[in-house]
Amino acid sequence: MTLPLNQIIEGDCVEILTMLPEKSIDLIFADPPYNLQLQNELHRPNMTKVDAVADDWDKFESMQAYDEFTQTWLTACKRVLKPTGTIWVIGTYHNIFRVGAIMQDLGFWILNDVIWIKINPMPNFRGVRFTNAHETLIWASTGKDATYTFNYYAMKGLNDEKQMR
Repeated sequence: MTLPLNQIIEGDCVEILTMLPEKSIDLIFADPPYNLQLQNELHRPNMTKVDAVADDWDKFESMQAYDEFTQTWLTACKRVLKPTGTIWVIGTYHNIFRVGAIMQDLGFWILNDVIWIKINPMPNFRGVRFTNAHETLIWASTGKDATYTFNYYAMKGLNDEKQMR
């Protein structure tokens, strides 16, 4: 099979990944459903409705159902990653800890967590929590002893010759 290069392939990720050859992918960036568990509509203090994610693709019957979904797509990712490949997964406090645990259970080796700080986060309208002002990215290799690429000097050069944080 010739891999599609420079293309976006739309479809169910597990179905698409099963069509790809084993150990054929260098890097995966995954932005899975966050399992936000929204129960009711969200409203601002002025009572206008917040356009929040309430789509079926982000709804799961239980944490177990979410975990099973996550294990399925991560297993499919691991199958197609080259031994030298890496995966980036982004999430929020709703899902990233569960995703990280499942990644470790599947043998992925977590290299770093990277924090994306949002400069204009959605406020916590009810005033009962801190504002969620970041998302977490997990960067992982295929296993503890896997060789992977990290362009240290290129990253340092982009950061005034200081090690990238």
